Amino acid sequence: MRLTLSFILVIALLLSLSAAQAVMYSYVDEYGRLHFTNVPADPRFKEIPGFDQIRELAEHVRYSSFINSAAKRYNLAPELIQAVIKIESGFNPFAISEKGAMGLMQLMPDTADDMRVGDPFDPEENILGGTRYLSLLLKRFNQDKRLAVAAYNVGPTTVAKHDAVPPIPQTRQFVDRVMRFYREFEEKGD
Repeated sequence: MRLTLSFILVIALLLSLSAAQAVMYSYVDEYGRLHFTNVPADPRFKEIPGFDQIRELAEHVRYSSFINSAAKRYNLAPELIQAVIKIESGFNPFAISEKGAMGLMQLMPDTADDMRVGDPFDPEENILGGTRYLSLLLKRFNQDKRLAVAAYNVGPTTVAKHDAVPPIPQTRQFVDRVMRFYREFEEKGD
């Protein structure tokens, strides 16, 4: 029972952390009690390896209902939405890029406005807006996921101009990474 309660508390703590606080520390005291912190004030605390992946998994679970709802609404694979979120923000709803993209799906201000997203840091709104935009890109590029994902990254005009994934290293890496995680998420879903 105590272990279950500790696990629940850790998950609750995970869900309350932002990506900037993704390092956690723990130690077991002389009474067998497990202690956690993100600010170690005692030398007995040791970093928990792989904590960032655990945080990301917890965030993924936290947003799965929004992802599934958006996927159903716009007839997209939820794994594709998950892959875009993974690469764009690492499931951090407060992420802001150097160029001003915001939230889980990293919506640019104009795109957020076009997709009727009032608060790009609200996970549900962001996922709905980003999924709607991705669905429009898939329609524009005849359901070609690689081209739609490239357009999500660099814009549809650039992709249309090349009629292929543009020869921009950052965009090619983005597409490759999204598609790799898309396949991984699909395999896990089986």
